[in-house]
Amino acid sequence: MADTKQLPSLDGDPMAAEAWLRDVFEIIVEEAIQKGTRASEKVCEWKEPEELKQLLDLELQSHGEAQEKILERCRAVIHYSVKTGHPRFFNQLFSGLDPHALAGRIITESLNTSQYTYEIAPVFVLMEEEVLKKLRALVGWSSGDGVFCPGGSISNMYAMNLARYQRYPDCKQRGLRALPPLAIFTSEECHYSINKGAAFLGLGTDSVRVVKADERGKMIPEDLERQINLAEAEGAVPFLVSATSGTTVLGAFDPLSAIADVCQRHGLWLHVDNLLKRCHESQASYLFQQDKFYDVALDTGDKVVQCGRRVDCLKLWLLWKAQGGRGLEQRIDRAFALAQYLVEQIKKQEGFELVMEPEFVNVCFWFVPPSLRGKQESLDYSQKLSQVAPVLKERMVKAGSMMIGYQPHGARGNFFRMIVANPMLTHADIDFLFKELERLGQDL
Repeated sequence: MADTKQLPSLDGDPMAAEAWLRDVFEIIVEEAIQKGTRASEKVCEWKEPEELKQLLDLELQSHGEAQEKILERCRAVIHYSVKTGHPRFFNQLFSGLDPHALAGRIITESLNTSQYTYEIAPVFVLMEEEVLKKLRALVGWSSGDGVFCPGGSISNMYAMNLARYQRYPDCKQRGLRALPPLAIFTSEECHYSINKGAAFLGLGTDSVRVVKADERGKMIPEDLERQINLAEAEGAVPFLVSATSGTTVLGAFDPLSAIADVCQRHGLWLHVDNLLKRCHESQASYLFQQDKFYDVALDTGDKVVQCGRRVDCLKLWLLWKAQGGRGLEQRIDRAFALAQYLVEQIKKQEGFELVMEPEFVNVCFWFVPPSLRGKQESLDYSQKLSQVAPVLKERMVKAGSMMIGYQPHGARGNFFRMIVANPMLTHADIDFLFKELERLGQDL
């Protein structure tokens, strides 16, 4: 006979489920929101992989655990995770914790819907279109189409697929058999997803032609034209130019007007997406019936390559509603002002060297330890300086004091790339950065 004992679950007991969720939310508020955004707390509680496995007890068992134990596990998950909302988390292009955006994610996860038809997600279908309309207006477009994507990599793949479909619509049915050798053009500073997208779509990474960038990381339009002519001479068909507004490392913005002129002369697609439905639709009859009782144009799911698609628009919509356009503008202005403050302090502080004047919120710099100061003319100076950032990164992470990304770039050795984006960031946090790097690197 089957085991008839009650399982250690909250199924069928709404009052117990509600009480347990309140306990979970209390942990989230305490650990992730309060401690996770407090400068006096650690950015992360670093543990080596094997030790962390033991602390978390990750193995899944055949029997469930008591709810009190699961609450402890919820707390541990947050405790040992990196606090990206911390004011001293500078590692990625995202940081900070906005309560309105968090509320949006809680609501969408609670509703557990999928955004492919109006009948299953009526609020969010209308909301997404409104947000997209507003975003299009910000760049000067009075019409167009769009969709929220789960990240930049998928967005770039969409762009490639749309450009290919626009040039060769038969490829949707006939596949690669319908295509001649194609050529994609992008800057040497482009995101790595361009190569991944070319491979994923069957075009091959050899189809990506890398255009030179200037000393500030911007695509050179003259080299773009040269590369287009070269590709044609080699028998390839140019079909797409993927420009970049805010490169990953230097935060450079390609000269879009000059690039657009080149594209217009050669009839090339410049990463503008307005063929979503025709390119991607499959008309699944169990979802996208054409004889529904409402306007089927509101069933937006056939525009995307996913089926189940999470709701992303509510986070931005709630934030925009709360802050207003002016509030968001002020937030951006403040980020730029703080980035400029960081640049000014780098120029003043001994032992800090700016890689270049930033044009975005990416601020790139070297920390020059005491042993290398004044020795720029030494033959091994660049090699030794390149070894500094990895050591300091390890020390800051293990101390939990802050997180800053680093990387080499072309002929330049490793330098720090600090992202100034967290709305909670203050001058005091930036001042701390200088003191902490000096403390961590005083023996180097």
